[in-house]
Amino acid sequence: MVPAGGRNVGGVTVGFVGLGVMGQPMALNLARAGTELIVWNRSPERAGPLREAGAAVAGDPAEVFATAGTVILMLANDRVIDDVLGRGTDTFGKLVAGRTVVHMGTTAPAYSAGLGAEVIGAGGAYVEAPVSGSRGPAETGDLVVMIAGGDPRIEDLLRPMCREIVRCGDVPGALLMKLAVNTFLISMVTGLAEAFHFAERHGLDPATLSAALDAGPMASTVSRVKAGKLRDRDFEVQAAIRDVLYNNELVVGAARQAGFATPLLDVCRALYTETDRAGYGGEDMAAVIRALEARSAS
Repeated sequence: MVPAGGRNVGGVTVGFVGLGVMGQPMALNLARAGTELIVWNRSPERAGPLREAGAAVAGDPAEVFATAGTVILMLANDRVIDDVLGRGTDTFGKLVAGRTVVHMGTTAPAYSAGLGAEVIGAGGAYVEAPVSGSRGPAETGDLVVMIAGGDPRIEDLLRPMCREIVRCGDVPGALLMKLAVNTFLISMVTGLAEAFHFAERHGLDPATLSAALDAGPMASTVSRVKAGKLRDRDFEVQAAIRDVLYNNELVVGAARQAGFATPLLDVCRALYTETDRAGYGGEDMAAVIRALEARSAS
């Protein structure tokens, strides 16, 4: 375990698996804080900046688990997690026994609960720690981590990556909380895109709309960043359309499983699906305005 600031005690090594848009800057913040780190990514070139920052680079996930007592997973979805861990094979138990697995990605809550039970059954420990924030906050260490299960001291390990840590009870409480947060985020950004589309169709100046929004009580870090993207037609990815659609599907799925409605997220799902199918899945979520424009054009 590590104290606040991320430095290790007794040479304990931390593993980090998954160096994508979010994972790479998160792992870099750990390395820069002095965490003794070993990393692995399916695409090896993503590990280059971590090597330069002093982290060891593993040849495969088994090397990470053999070296590290705590392993952070920041992987795209449940299928990738199962593949990396060898879930359903003899490899799984050998990897996780005696290890603390920290699941920081976003999956269905029910999936996480099942994974946690299997990790514990194999002699490991399990922590849910999904994050709220996109690439920018990941780079600056300003993420919000929602955490469930495990030893409370795991929070010290996570602090170099985040601004706040919110305790959410037992697994899968953290992932349920993440989906609740995403319900607000997705509907808010989609509404912002519709506001800019409304203004555009009425011939209003988008810069003036940005100024009016920034001056009002609804202004936030997210609204300012996404309004800037919509104003400038800058869809360089922070949170990709396809990833937002994946999160939207998780929200709707969890709601259906519990037997309640999600009318706003149902509409958002349709719009993000249309944007993805039009070939813009790799653009930032603000590009959902393209679906609104396509509907108006038709």
